[in-house]
Amino acid sequence: MPPLTTIEWTLVCLVFVWSGFVRSGLGFGGAALAMPLMLFIIDNPLLWLPIVATHLLIFSALTVYNRLRDVEWQYLKKAMLILLIPKLIGVFGLLSLPNDLLVTLIYGITFCYGLTYVFNYSFKSKNRLVDNILLVMGGYASGTSLIGAPLISAVFARNVAIEKLRNTLFVTWMILVTIKMSTFVVFEIDLQFKYSLYLLPVAAIGHWLGLNMHNRIIRDGGDQYKRILGMVLVVICGYGLLTSIA
Repeated sequence: MPPLTTIEWTLVCLVFVWSGFVRSGLGFGGAALAMPLMLFIIDNPLLWLPIVATHLLIFSALTVYNRLRDVEWQYLKKAMLILLIPKLIGVFGLLSLPNDLLVTLIYGITFCYGLTYVFNYSFKSKNRLVDNILLVMGGYASGTSLIGAPLISAVFARNVAIEKLRNTLFVTWMILVTIKMSTFVVFEIDLQFKYSLYLLPVAAIGHWLGLNMHNRIIRDGGDQYKRILGMVLVVICGYGLLTSIA
């Protein structure tokens, strides 16, 4: 981690509060909706991804450790067979792609997600072929930068009962992140454990806020929340794209 000013550290803490809030509030998106903000502070995905991944493992485990009976294991096994290969391809792409290209890719994908929130559009999964296409795309996006969650969630939402959906997604993220972290270890990427520990308390604040907000989001449908979220993402990622392309 390069030296940061007090203001930059404050911004980092706020971003990790936001990441924890989104992850536990929606059940997905902690990385996808926070990574563009992190890249504004330090434009190096390989620095942030291990920290986000470590937090995801910790908080997902805390959320589901006594709810494993509420996981749809049968469907999870089928989905992992489709996710595994594109996930691995995405991870190796992360390690081989130029940093500027990877940053642009992250901004671009998240910009598209932001537009879907603004216009209240959801990725639709209507049959097995569409399911498989979305899973392949989501697996690859998850491999490159942990931002495949909206695509994967669309498929799971069609095939998993609502009362088991969030817990099944959390177990899915744990498996996919373990694959990524194992690859980082093999290729000797710094896992940033020290900074993961430093930022754990602020991420915990966001996680607690998200848990308290989750029921309200589910009850109200979350449309207005997502629309505001989408507008923020479009502005941030639009500026990021212009900066990275210029």
